[in-house]
Amino acid sequence: MSMILKPQDIVILLKLVTLGNRPWSYSALALELGMSPSEVHSGIKRAAAARLFDTQRNVPLIRSLQEFLVHGVKYAYPPDRGQLTRGIPTCYAAPPLNSLIVQSDEPPPVWPDPDGTVRGYEFTPLYRSVPKAAVRDQALYELLALVDAIRDGRARERELAVKLLTERLEQ
Repeated sequence: MSMILKPQDIVILLKLVTLGNRPWSYSALALELGMSPSEVHSGIKRAAAARLFDTQRNVPLIRSLQEFLVHGVKYAYPPDRGQLTRGIPTCYAAPPLNSLIVQSDEPPPVWPDPDGTVRGYEFTPLYRSVPKAAVRDQALYELLALVDAIRDGRARERELAVKLLTERLEQ
């Protein structure tokens, strides 16, 4: 039986990256990510089947994950861009890239969120709960924004995002 990776599996793996060697449970992850424990469990199973998660050590396989994020994510999960909306900045408009890239006058990419404070164009997150999960965890927010810059950035933004993401994953 083959299992196809889903975009939320990437969110789960990135959350595990932010936890480092700290212990975790499916229910705790689910709570922090705004998913159900069964969604998290299924995501980990799919990630293991895709060889992105080590079931013996219960950790993401960093090199494989990095390779997928750098070379595969933009083809597997291209974002939809929508109309102007309120939301949470992503890509070049979010940390850490927002301090390295000069912001243009055009509206920034944002994950739609009614509690968001920035007006920009709608940029579909990897999973619907991403805005809430990102607000709870700055490290996760930055990883997700870097992945979004790889999913849909200009060449320079993508290069910078790949460099910063690689540094963070290798820590």
